Amino acid sequence: MINVVLCDDHAMVRRGIRETLAEAVEIRVIGEAANYSEARELLRTTQCDVLVLDLSLPGRGGLEVLASLRETGSSTKVLIVSMYAEDQYAIRCLKAGAQGYLNKTGDPAHLVTAVRTVAAGRKYLSHEVSEMLVENLAAPTSGALHDSLSERELQTLLKIASGKRLSDIAEELMLSPKTVSVYRARLLEKLKLSNNAELAVYAIRNGLV
Repeated sequence: MINVVLCDDHAMVRRGIRETLAEAVEIRVIGEAANYSEARELLRTTQCDVLVLDLSLPGRGGLEVLASLRETGSSTKVLIVSMYAEDQYAIRCLKAGAQGYLNKTGDPAHLVTAVRTVAAGRKYLSHEVSEMLVENLAAPTSGALHDSLSERELQTLLKIASGKRLSDIAEELMLSPKTVSVYRARLLEKLKLSNNAELAVYAIRNGLV
């Protein structure tokens, strides 16, 4: 039996994933979490083989969760299931310790295959991700300015690009408005831009949203 914990802040998304996995008799969803704190408690108190993790979470984001699991030496395998495009996030997640990356808009049948694959200790790579990984190994530095962004800076960029105010971003990320303003300032400096409109245009042109 493969024991799975779901971590996504949208209840409807968790329901869809749970119902998809229920079609496989050897996969059992033993818990659900809406944020990292809830997921951490589940991982502490249950025997979990695979954590199905969203990238965009309130508080600690998916990449931070991966870093935390790696620091604690957790043996739980992590499958990222995200709305973000593979070409911008899959390699970043794999480097951070994930065993697989799946886009939420893909074929639901791939989810079952991905969980089985990572539970067996193998990497789950779609054809597209495999090609990107080969290209990444051949040319490890892409030169894209956003490659240097931290997870919080990247989260802030995506939310600004979606039209959200700094106060809204602070509430969603469980941060102070002052801290979010610092991230915004770092974004403008690293991306060599001047305002929120330019940040939004940059995100769109680079396929980040």
